[in-house]
Amino acid sequence: MTTLFSEERAASHDREIVGPILSLDLGTRRVGAAVSDPTLIAITRIEAIIRSNWKQLLLDVSELIRRFDAKTMVIGFPLNLDGNEGDAASAARAVAVKFARSLNLPVYLQDERLTSREAEERLRADGYSSKEIAAHVDSESAAVILRDFLVDGQHRILIQRPLE
Repeated sequence: MTTLFSEERAASHDREIVGPILSLDLGTRRVGAAVSDPTLIAITRIEAIIRSNWKQLLLDVSELIRRFDAKTMVIGFPLNLDGNEGDAASAARAVAVKFARSLNLPVYLQDERLTSREAEERLRADGYSSKEIAAHVDSESAAVILRDFLVDGQHRILIQRPLE
């Protein structure tokens, strides 16, 4: 288990955030997605991606980047409640590194503790049925992750592009 390093967090503050930003909530079966407008004010939930293999995920995400002209990507980082990095966070970090290596835009990780619960509560408050909540919760979680990224920059980590 690894904890977050302050130098990673500090390095993320040195770079200006440019929108639109594509946000992803990585699930094992679906990947929730949301996007900001270029001014970083509005956040729109978009249809979740069905997750199969890395190549297809890269193609699907590349298409979203093209479609929304995204300039930055943020990926939910599922830390344990105590702030430590468990297996799910390590897997998210590995995917983020692959995206950083494959795409020509900055890739960040954003602490996503309890975002799924908040997303469900928001959808329930908006009057969605249980079936509708299940269909939208992944992308609503991506929207919450993006909101947190924009509002609370101290919990973001810039993934350094690995040298080939």
